[in-house]
Amino acid sequence: MRGKEFGRAMIVAAGVSGGALLGPVAGAAKTPLSEVSSINQGLLAVGIADEIRNSCDDIDARLLRAVSYLHSLVSEAKALGYSSQEIEDFRNSRAEQRRLRAQGEAYLQANGANPAQPETLCALGRAEIARGSAIGSLLKAR
Repeated sequence: MRGKEFGRAMIVAAGVSGGALLGPVAGAAKTPLSEVSSINQGLLAVGIADEIRNSCDDIDARLLRAVSYLHSLVSEAKALGYSSQEIEDFRNSRAEQRRLRAQGEAYLQANGANPAQPETLCALGRAEIARGSAIGSLLKAR
């Protein structure tokens, strides 16, 4: 999976953040953002969907849905008490980008897709759309 795809998704996630900033509960330690499953699974879905749509002529992105989904991830992080700076730091972390990329590559491999063979990504994309998965909900067949 290309790092720039995940990076772009993370840039959008941080860039669409807005609204009131909720602070952490006094005395409560926050789980690192890298360990918040729903945030990570959401970013992973966006990154994989982006990889698929960039590789397949017959699959488009549902861009408004993707932006809305990313906004909901930022809102969720803020509701959990993460500051805009913490979200920005997470977004800019090369280590986090590599970690997400490795997870994306593992997902693709486990599902029979290989970025070097676009037809396998396209088949996965069509399967994700048919299943109505998080990835599929961000894509549409032409």
